[in-house]
Amino acid sequence: MFLTAIFLQFHSTSPITSFNKKSSLVCILYFGWSKRMSYNNPNTGSGSRTGRLEFGRTHVVRPKGTHQATIVWLHGLGDKGSSWSQLLETLPLPNIKWICPTAPSRPVALFGGFPCTAWFDMGDISEDAPDDMEGLDASAAHVANLLSTEPADIKLGVGGFSMGAATALYSATCRVLGQYGNGNPYPVNLSAIVGLSGWLPCSRTLRNRMERSREASRHAASLPILICHGTGDDVVAHKHGEKSAQTLSAAGFQNLMFRTYNGLGHYTIPEETDELCTWLTASLGLEGSRSY
Repeated sequence: MFLTAIFLQFHSTSPITSFNKKSSLVCILYFGWSKRMSYNNPNTGSGSRTGRLEFGRTHVVRPKGTHQATIVWLHGLGDKGSSWSQLLETLPLPNIKWICPTAPSRPVALFGGFPCTAWFDMGDISEDAPDDMEGLDASAAHVANLLSTEPADIKLGVGGFSMGAATALYSATCRVLGQYGNGNPYPVNLSAIVGLSGWLPCSRTLRNRMERSREASRHAASLPILICHGTGDDVVAHKHGEKSAQTLSAAGFQNLMFRTYNGLGHYTIPEETDELCTWLTASLGLEGSRSY
């Protein structure tokens, strides 16, 4: 029962305010009974070591106007790319192409090793929790690969919700440092980062890594970041979003905006998406942009 309750709570990372609890329960029971795995998790934080994982289907929302920007948008734990592509298609942002990939299905320590779609493994959300560097690097590299084929004159961005927001913020640190956590070079130039109801992985070491590179500090100062979080979020507490924004600001990310929504739970609302549209229009200099 405890495992089911946790899954239902995290599966509500759909962009809409309500979700089908019956289908979520069926999903966890299906994984638990027909795909049960013997899984001990000694490697969380030092790499997931679950073998080669395949990413799911990628959904693309084509721009309705002149193509000026491409943003990869990452879903939350247990969700899929199509959930967000349907919402993003309705936003009044005709100059943006949205790419909505689906995370691999992998064992997740939070669920005792049961598999679901996840950008990386996780057991807890806290500064003391170990980070799955292998999973984070693999997902950040997948995002970069999706963006690497875009035309040279197109501005690039990464955004996401919940665990997807965590991956987007991790991608921001890879961009300014010029490399992934494993030391391999990060290949794309990002112009905007968005994190809704998420947190910053690897926050404990970020400031020290930034202080070693003058170039990283220069890149961080100019990279626009929008972080939004609701005070009523009982899945990823508001304090995690607020602390992530503070950590990034202290590390040199000066062009960062943090928005709090009173009473908002672990979902999005029109007020938040309206703010997202206004911020993206201004930050990316899209046609019809207005002062923020």
